[in-house]
Amino acid sequence: MSVIKYLLTPLFLSLLINAHAQEQPNIIFLMTDDQRWDNLGCYGKKEFVTPNIDALAEKGVVFDKAYYAVAICMPSRVTMMTGRYNSNHQVGFVAPTDYTLSQKDFQNSYPAQFKKAGYRTGFIGKVGFTVTEQAKRPSTPTKHYYKQQMGEVFDFFAGSETTETKGHVIWPENDAGLKQIYDTNRKNSGRTLRTGEAMLRFLETQPQDQPFCLSVSFYAVKHDHDSHIYWPHHEQFESVEMSVPDNWVVENEVLPKVVRENARGVRLHKQRSSTPEKYQRLVRRFATQGYSVDAQVGKLVDYLKKQNLLENTIIIYTSDNGRFQGAHGLFDKCLLYDESVKAPLIVYDGRATVRPYRDSALISSVDIAPTMLSLAGLKIPASMQGRDFSGLMNGQQNRSNWRDAVFFEDLFVAQLFNERYNEQVDLINDRLIENNKSYRSHGIRTGRYKYFRYYEHFPVIEELYDLQEDPLEQNNLAHNSAYFELLKQMRKRTDQLYEQAHKKASKAH
Repeated sequence: MSVIKYLLTPLFLSLLINAHAQEQPNIIFLMTDDQRWDNLGCYGKKEFVTPNIDALAEKGVVFDKAYYAVAICMPSRVTMMTGRYNSNHQVGFVAPTDYTLSQKDFQNSYPAQFKKAGYRTGFIGKVGFTVTEQAKRPSTPTKHYYKQQMGEVFDFFAGSETTETKGHVIWPENDAGLKQIYDTNRKNSGRTLRTGEAMLRFLETQPQDQPFCLSVSFYAVKHDHDSHIYWPHHEQFESVEMSVPDNWVVENEVLPKVVRENARGVRLHKQRSSTPEKYQRLVRRFATQGYSVDAQVGKLVDYLKKQNLLENTIIIYTSDNGRFQGAHGLFDKCLLYDESVKAPLIVYDGRATVRPYRDSALISSVDIAPTMLSLAGLKIPASMQGRDFSGLMNGQQNRSNWRDAVFFEDLFVAQLFNERYNEQVDLINDRLIENNKSYRSHGIRTGRYKYFRYYEHFPVIEELYDLQEDPLEQNNLAHNSAYFELLKQMRKRTDQLYEQAHKKASKAH
């Protein structure tokens, strides 16, 4: 047989395809819900028992200055899927940036790009946003059609809008294993354990000759209702005195008046975290849910090892936003203090020959999608605004050319969330701004300082912190004359980064 004829035989082509599949890494993206960056052992809080996540951190890269481009679930999730800023994709809870994600934009998300590249794709857990043929308002329709919206992108799906009780959908519909996991008649093992079971089911059904990209969006650690707790895991935390940060206060009179009077985090703090007893109960329950997630991560790694998949798999661990837990006299998220906008970010690369380390480079959640594609050797769509940070991990990035600041924004206004189905919502928004009740904000973090401003308020309210000397953001330097030149520089840099984030807003809107 001639060489050319041999190269065209089914056997050779099959070997070639299998070899190519092995060269392409598997990607697993793990995201929790509302898990604060420091609620993990590897970020210094050993009272949060997370041995399996800590083990990934010890063998991977831990980013100590990772930030959310936006710190509330729906827009944050879309930012991480599309690599675009909230001001750009305009998917959020409240007017005027309350659009669904168009099919066109979804096709430029990382799962769609992996699917086009021949990967088997899976999604498990909380979706948190809606895809429609064209972007439309409001972003929170009363009904979802996930199979119609996402069926072409995900080969395997077990998810819902926000909870398993809200329109949970699975496919392949004939997968007996999936049906059993989510059978309403089986003994309730809890939402986190079910997510772990579905994650393993995806791997059990994975063809050997195809790489995969699996996105797992845990419902935990959001909320602390009894039904969300796997009680056998709570026993170890029942008597633990959880540490209280020095910026926890019963009531914070230093917060800007517009925040104290309008942001829902103030009200929720009074209800949920404003006494030592409430705080301890709440944080123990968050620790329990974090431990339950950690147990699923352990099962995942064990399975990958047994199937000889770990050495060709990249695991990325993060959350969608932080949670105040009483810090600054707040509960909730959104606002631009570190408890809300600082992110846990761990990248474990089974292929890596680089020694594990901790990195202090400034990373944004907008970077995650382009980095995932780059790690797999795939082309990054022009629509993605984030930067590929894989070069930081493999030593190829010239650090002097890396970014000098990360941009973040908060476009959420609680009053507008209550009016999201009101046809007059844009008029209501205008009146809120006219009446000085808007607390939308944006700003930047540099290597040492953080600056942000409530830009729709008159006069503009500004906050400036030296995070090296004041990591708990207790001393606002914006009115300190010694920092006037720095303040001008931070204003200018914020203007520049906002313009870059906003200027390419989707024409579909």
